[in-house]
Amino acid sequence: MPGLFLGPGNALRPGWRALLFYLATAGAYRLVLGLAPAVPPSVGLCATLLAVSALFLALEDRSLPSLGLRPGAAWARDFALGAAGGCGIILLSALLAYAAGGFHLVRGAGAGALAPGAAFYFLPAFSEELAFRGYLFQRVEWGLGTLGALLLLSVLFSIAHFSNPGMAGPTAVFAAVNIFLAGVVLGLAYLGTRSLALPFGLHLGWNWCQGSLLGFGVSGTEAVGCFAPVPHARAAWLTGGAFGLEGGLACTLVCLLACYILRRHCPVRDPKSPFSKQ
Repeated sequence: MPGLFLGPGNALRPGWRALLFYLATAGAYRLVLGLAPAVPPSVGLCATLLAVSALFLALEDRSLPSLGLRPGAAWARDFALGAAGGCGIILLSALLAYAAGGFHLVRGAGAGALAPGAAFYFLPAFSEELAFRGYLFQRVEWGLGTLGALLLLSVLFSIAHFSNPGMAGPTAVFAAVNIFLAGVVLGLAYLGTRSLALPFGLHLGWNWCQGSLLGFGVSGTEAVGCFAPVPHARAAWLTGGAFGLEGGLACTLVCLLACYILRRHCPVRDPKSPFSKQ
């Protein structure tokens, strides 16, 4: 009989599924770090998310492709489009900050930073998309609806970065807002395609362009890029300072524009039924 824990058909309600998924992922990740400390955290987190997602999906008689992981020509196309879009968001943010006198660029590590940077940012971007637009997002959407899931997971996405280096003072305010907006952008990219390809590409292109190409910090983490930015005095509110472009007003404006473009040109698709196995 339907109640607090069980819904129609005596199935566990989506909110409880999401909570159990979070707890299982957190516990399994701690276990991985404890048993295999030599494994890089990004590898451990990605493996944990894939394994726990596969387990929870199997309990629902589903498989990983149902999360939006369907490799193929269409998936590759959306990924490439997302990567270009992520680079575009960062380049436009940088252009606005540069035009307003926020910084100038000097030569950094050169082109040799580009390929290693793509490899370095690949797993973190994929893992964060699995964590925030994968099983958790999709089960919260079943329970709270599309808007509720989009807002809640974007808030959680922002909160997850609160402990990053450079999260202090005015920069912290812009960074928190911008990472929330980035969560909305990535969420809309998923909702418009019902695939993780577009948001994964956006996320990777964003990080790679910001860090490996332009040399800005990425969410507070120092980066070595093809170029190196030289911030101008008292312009951290515009450029994000050491935190990276994500901590400045220029990024806020471009993220709002990206939300508008996605909402207009990539409309939200209806979610699959909780009873669908696809």
